[in-house]
This record gives sequence, structure tokens and C-alpha cells, in this order.
Amino acid sequence: MIPEIHPTFKLNGHQLNREGVMTVAYSYVKEGAEWEKEVGDFLLNWLDDFEVMTVYTSGSTGVPKEFKLLKQHMIHSAQLTGDFFDLGARSEVLCCLPLSYIAGKMMMVRALTLGWEIDLVKPSTKPLKKARKRYDFTAMTPHQVQKSLKHIYKTRKVLIGGAAVSDQLVKDLDGRHSRAYHSYGMTETASHVALRSLYPVHEDHFTALNGVHFSKDEKGCLIINAPELSGEQLITNDLVELISETQFSILGRVDDVINSGGVKIHPTQVEKKLATHLSQRFFITGEKDDELGERVVLIIEGKEKDINLDLKELKEYEKPKAIYYVDSFEETHTKKVDKRSTIERLNRKVK
Repeated sequence: MIPEIHPTFKLNGHQLNREGVMTVAYSYVKEGAEWEKEVGDFLLNWLDDFEVMTVYTSGSTGVPKEFKLLKQHMIHSAQLTGDFFDLGARSEVLCCLPLSYIAGKMMMVRALTLGWEIDLVKPSTKPLKKARKRYDFTAMTPHQVQKSLKHIYKTRKVLIGGAAVSDQLVKDLDGRHSRAYHSYGMTETASHVALRSLYPVHEDHFTALNGVHFSKDEKGCLIINAPELSGEQLITNDLVELISETQFSILGRVDDVINSGGVKIHPTQVEKKLATHLSQRFFITGEKDDELGERVVLIIEGKEKDINLDLKELKEYEKPKAIYYVDSFEETHTKKVDKRSTIERLNRKVK
């Protein structure tokens, strides 16, 4: 199939039909910077006559994987997002995510499908700093939002995804004059399948998009049923509290669970408690221990300094038994913290 381009679609202020989009795409591929070449490659692939598009996972929880997504599923996802956020034709949006992965690709698909006026900027930690207008919508990572708080008012609605959102970031969004939402989804479902409001209303649980339903497997992991977004039922590695078939709360990842002396500890829950006490980026992981089997350790980005972890929020078995410092975290192409690579680099340094 060759997807249609909405007649009101604009790219960087220029209204373009299919021929115009193809011309821009070829120009990006031939003469553009690396991030622009990714845009050009995507547009050429989107407008070819194949029904599927090859996409890749970010690799933040393992080796990047290749998937074939139906373009029709991606179009359905775009329509669901437009309906949820009430963003129709001529909405002004900013794309500040790389188009090499699903989040950036779907921003462009939404614009092409729904007739948005989309501006592209080079992905960076402060994409709104030079913005000269107030956008109706943009999608950003938590790290981008944290670095852009002074300018977050330049988007009326911000969709935050790609990583966990700390309680501190939610507090920092208070009074910023931008509605904020947190997304849950994956490459296989063509972006998000559920959303939760962060500001001005705060929700702890995610709510499914129309037509999406959830269940759990015997391990307590979320199962996604989204026939309009994926051709098959998807079993995730995310441990959840299932509130209903359309709502859930995240507990952590089953492959991240630390078994310390028989007690199962979810790193995500410990990180949430530590977030208000640590200004640097950090994460919790498990380390082999002769006595406990595994012990909780804390890995912090930046220079070593004195830290008091005798916190009332932490239960005794949650308190890190060791703290390691890394000058800078390894990151995936989408700027997520690559925990696996960071731990491997740390292990090499310790040895």
C-alpha cells in the first residue's frame, strides 16, 4: 500500500503533496545531516508500495531487534493518538526525536495521516529552547523534559515516553502551563497502547487507548491485546497490578527483579523512592552475593560524593549494599540509559 498524505500536511512550514515529500526526502538523503538522512530514509520507505515497514527496538533492555510493522497498524495508531489528544488537521507540532526508532517515526506518521503542520529539529536535550511559537503537541523523553522545564510552556501538550518518569519530574511540571502525559508502549505496537495523565491531573495508572485490552500471564506480566495495532497478542516482561482490562500500574520488569535472601525487590520501586534524594542520573540493579544470592547496588552517573542512604522510605532489604560511580552512562541511539552496556563497562573497570 502507498499511504495517502493529508492535504493540510506541512513540513517545516511548507505544504507538501506526495511529489513534494519525495523531493524533500531525496534532498535529505543526499545532502542532509545524519539525523536528516534518517528522516529522508523514513519518508521514502513510508511512501513505497510495500505494506510493511522494518523497524528496530531501541536496545535499552537488550540487543536491538528487527520487526516488520504493517503500515495500516501505524496509521491506526496515529488516528487513536489524534482522537485521544483532540489533535486534528492543521495542529502545530514539533518532532524532536530521531526517526530511526518508532517514537520519531510515529510523530511523522501522525503528521502525514492527520494533516499536522510539523516542524523538525535536530534531536537534543533542549529542543524547545529556540522555538519561536507555542506548539499544540510534542513528544519527548523524560530527560529532554527535565532539561527543558524553562521552555516546556512552548508546547500545550507534551507526551513523555521511552523511560520511567520520576516523582521529582512530576513535581517540576507543576505550574508549567503544559499538559503532560506519560505513555506506555513498544515498537511492536507501533508506539503507545496506554497513557496516564501527569499534569494538571496526576494518575498512577495507565489507561488503554480505544480497542486495546490487557490481561496478565502466570508470572504477573502484562499481556497486550491490540488487534488494530498488532497482528498478535503480545506478552511483555513488565510486571503489573491489573486494575481492570483497560487499566494497570507498573511494578517493574520481571527480568530486573532482584532476589536478595529470598526477598524479591523491584528496582523501579526503589528508584522511585530514591529519585527525590539524588540529583544525578542513577539506577538500581542486582549484584551476585555469596550470602544473599544477590544484593541491591546503586549505580550513579557523575563524580563520587558522600550520599546518605539511611532513608525512612527504604526498607532494610531495599537499601543499596554498594554504590558505584560512572563518569557517564552509556546511551542508546534514542538517548535512553543503556543499563546493560553501562554495567558491562563498570565490570571491566572494576576488574
